[in-house]
Order: sequence, then C-alpha cells, then structure tokens
Amino acid sequence: MPLIEFSSKGLCCPQGGFYLDPWKPVDKALITHAHGDHARFGSKSYLCHHYTKPLLQARLGEGNYESVEWGESLNINGVKVSFHPAGHMIGSSQIRLEYNGEVWVFSGDYKVENDGLSGAFEPVKCNTFITESTFGLPIYNWKPQPVIFDNIKNWILKNKEQGKASIFLAYSLGKAQRILQPLSEVTDVIYAHGAVYNMHMALVNAGWKLPILERITYETPKEKLKNAVIIAPPSAENSTWMKRFSPYAIGYCSGWMQVRGNVRRKNVDGGFTISDHSDWNGLLQAVKATEASKVFVTHGYQAAFSRYLNEIGIESAEVKTEYGEEDEGEKEIQDDNTVQ
Repeated sequence: MPLIEFSSKGLCCPQGGFYLDPWKPVDKALITHAHGDHARFGSKSYLCHHYTKPLLQARLGEGNYESVEWGESLNINGVKVSFHPAGHMIGSSQIRLEYNGEVWVFSGDYKVENDGLSGAFEPVKCNTFITESTFGLPIYNWKPQPVIFDNIKNWILKNKEQGKASIFLAYSLGKAQRILQPLSEVTDVIYAHGAVYNMHMALVNAGWKLPILERITYETPKEKLKNAVIIAPPSAENSTWMKRFSPYAIGYCSGWMQVRGNVRRKNVDGGFTISDHSDWNGLLQAVKATEASKVFVTHGYQAAFSRYLNEIGIESAEVKTEYGEEDEGEKEIQDDNTVQ
C-alpha cells in the first residue's frame, strides 16, 4: 500500500487516517498553506504550521485548528509527520510522512528563492516526492528578486512624475505582502483594497511586523489618492472601484508576465514577473535535492515536466488534482464591502 493515495477527496494517507490539502471535507486535514485551492472549508479538524493557523481562521472562520513548528514530529496512527518550509508564502510548508522506513514528501506549492519573508525552502530527502509544476516549462526563468523590486520602484517613480497613481494587482495573500518592501521604500503611505487589508491585518494581529497599510473606503478623500501607491486583488481590474484613482497605471504582478504577450492581453501598463512558485530551474533543483526515486507531478505543466524528469532518469508520473485554480481574487472583491 502506498503511503499516499490519490482519491476523489484529495491526497489520502490511509495508514494515518488523514488527508493532505483535501478539496472536499474530511475528518482530519493537514494543510500546506492558506491559499484557497489548498485550504478548503468544511473539514472537522485542521493541522498546519503556526503561521498558517491565523490565516485559516481568517479565511475559513471558526473551526478546530491545531498547529506545529517546522521540523516538529508528530505520530499520527503510527505515521511520523512533520512540516518543513516551502518558501511559497508566509507559513507555507511541505509535509513529510514516514512509515516503516518509507518517506514521502508532499510539497504543496513552493519556490526555492528565499524572499526574506516566507521562510527559506528546505530540501527534504525522501523516497517519493509530490511536486507542483505551475511553471514547469523552460521559458519560465525568474530574474532575482532585487532586480524585480528595482523595476517596481522605478515604475512608481515614473508614474509619479506623470501624475499617475500606481495600482498593483497582486493576490491578497502572499504576493501582496511580498511587494510591501519595495513599495515602502518609495512612498510614505501604501493604500489597500479591503481584501488585501483584511489579510494584512490577520498577519499583523498574529504578530507580524509589516509596513503599515491604509484601507481605502468611500470616505477616503480623492485628493489623498492622487499619485498614490495602491495594492488590489486581480479581480479589481476593470471594476468601478478603480475609477476613483484616475489617472492611474496598472502593474500586474504574476509569473505569467514572463510571456510578453500576457501583458498585452491583460491590457495593463506594467507587467512584473514576480511569482511565489518556482521557475523551471527551481523545480529541477528542488526535485534533484530530494534524491527521490519516484516523483509525482501535480498541477501546472504536468505532462512536460514529468516527461523531462523521465528523460533525465528520474521516474515520474502525472497526477490530476484540483489544485492550481486560484479563484480567490473573485471571492475577495465580492467580500469587500467597499465595492459596489
């Protein structure tokens, strides 16, 4: 019997009697991170890293949440379980399972570049590794974070010279916190859409020291928003909420901006290739570091990445899951009472 089975409810550990990031309600869910495609409502109990717990509470509401530190071992029905840094976003973890000398690791989502905020990715040696492949094509090759941050700062300064506000479209959980550093270096006030502000405050109330955000409401004077720097979820694009900032320029923060045509199709003024996922080389680096003899490839470019792994002598197979559908932007704007 494999240590992890791929079921209709999600990744199941039969011996342990629990699931990993299930997409349907279960009795016991072990959660890698708080993004909506990995942390779903309705399970009876949740186990996660300490940093993830307040985010799950903010997104899923009241529930039975337990949390552990990275590297702390638990015994669940004879299965040794531990969480390890994934580097994807604050609190994101890989989950290591060990039973009868067999070790499996479920990566969740991850990136190998240390962004200084999310916890440095920790390679975990195992027999079987389950990896994402969101950007599993050679065309995806990220520039170093300092280079991207310099581009962001220069873009803001250019917009100010032209009398424009700078609006950054970035997911409220993960990317929005990551870009706070360069934004805070060129502006005294950072304004935020309610969805971004809510996640920001969940982290601040949990003890995180982050730059101050000012929430935008209908009472925010329009003159304060002239030449302002604003963070909003991607779903705010083309909404009536955006009109109050005119004139403005839109900067889209996403790994998909690596492909130049996506900037044109999005009809935005700036595309910043900043991703919370590993690029092609990062994926290969992570897989090789595990020394796994078998690799299962989930959401993203599964076919291409799995095929390449087999070509270089690493046994690999594709697995279909319900991860990767980051629809949180649409939910965020509907939940923000400042938007009509």
